[in-house]
Amino acid sequence: MIQSDVKATLSFSDGSPSMDLPIYKGTVGPDVIDIRKLYGQTGKFTYDPGFLSTASCNSSITYIDGDKGELLYRGYPIEQLATQCDFLETCHLLLYGELPDATEKTDFEALVTRHTMVNEQMQFFLRGFRRDAHPMAVLTGLVGGLSAFYHDSTDINNPKHREISAIRLIAKMPTLVAMAYKYGIGQPYIYPKNELSYSANFLRMMFGTPCEDYQPSDVLVRAIDRIFILHADHEQNASTSTVRLCGSSGTNPFAAIAAGVACLWGPAHGGANEAALSMLTDIQRNGGVEKIGEFIKQVKDKNSNVKLMGFGHRVYKNYDPRAKLMRETCHEVLGELGLHDDPLFKLAMALEKIALEDEYFVARKLYPNVDFYSGIVQSALGIPVSLFTAIFALARTVGWIAQLNEMIGDPEYKIGRPRQLFVGSTPRDVKPIAQR
Repeated sequence: MIQSDVKATLSFSDGSPSMDLPIYKGTVGPDVIDIRKLYGQTGKFTYDPGFLSTASCNSSITYIDGDKGELLYRGYPIEQLATQCDFLETCHLLLYGELPDATEKTDFEALVTRHTMVNEQMQFFLRGFRRDAHPMAVLTGLVGGLSAFYHDSTDINNPKHREISAIRLIAKMPTLVAMAYKYGIGQPYIYPKNELSYSANFLRMMFGTPCEDYQPSDVLVRAIDRIFILHADHEQNASTSTVRLCGSSGTNPFAAIAAGVACLWGPAHGGANEAALSMLTDIQRNGGVEKIGEFIKQVKDKNSNVKLMGFGHRVYKNYDPRAKLMRETCHEVLGELGLHDDPLFKLAMALEKIALEDEYFVARKLYPNVDFYSGIVQSALGIPVSLFTAIFALARTVGWIAQLNEMIGDPEYKIGRPRQLFVGSTPRDVKPIAQR
């Protein structure tokens, strides 16, 4: 963060004295105006609902340029990481700032692999949930509960504690997600297998049984690995900001990550791919491909409440760079599983074609986003819709941890305390009850 020679001058029409505000330059992206002394010198706050124009921190982890459709992890384009690296290499990059060399890769994989099992007592914890509980409700409880099992890594201000809790969370999340799934369908849990890769292990824990082992193809393993990479971090989104805000109080890492899981559960955030697939299912139920024209008319109708889910993005004003990669994976998986002619997936491809060619959607840049394709891929893999967001949380855990560690290591960090514009009653006195 470099202070610019240029300053912003803030003047007031109410006679208050003007003040100069420092401007800081990042390595890429917009400059920021430092308003930390604003209240002290003027008695005024800024007002920015949703923090759409406010930088809450400085960060060197992830950069997004929504106008260009660009996503960088530690400076590396997501297109290169998704095609040339695996998920654990990406985890190493996000955590430590650099991609691992061959020795570091082997050591990091071994370290994560040694921590994939969870305490056996977690099975009894799970039994406290109803079998039909939403997986995100279960996962929020399980992640928060880890702090009750691993007392040796709960001090957020201790770098060693933060590192071991980071490894534990990355390693155990696939196990916890798979356990939540197995519990919901009444199947026995499948223990992790150290000889498998991170993503292959997850698929085996999800779909293996004691009766018959699961042997995923390389195409399917790579597909879930790519889903993990594309969702590993995404700058200061709602759940990441939640983790930072929660962690700023000094709470333990497991509690901070559980807060991120809970935030991600919101349909406006992590539930987008679930909403996209639900939309496709509704169209299919109401007539399928032949009814797409009617559905599109409803989407275009301003008086209709029908929305096109899985298209467009709040941040990316052009094409979501992750969508192109996920589209490739989508077609690879459908080809591998022989599902190109499945009615639901034919419907998805027909809807994609219309959205990419129809002037209404093109003019508004409502292109398919990563959630549209990832929902299709996960459904093709046999993952139930209710588990989509849990898998998103699994992938995002490393990003949350990297952001949390960065915040704790920032000498300028303070406990988060947003201010407000109060519009309630002015001071008043309590009257005796007979006079009210």
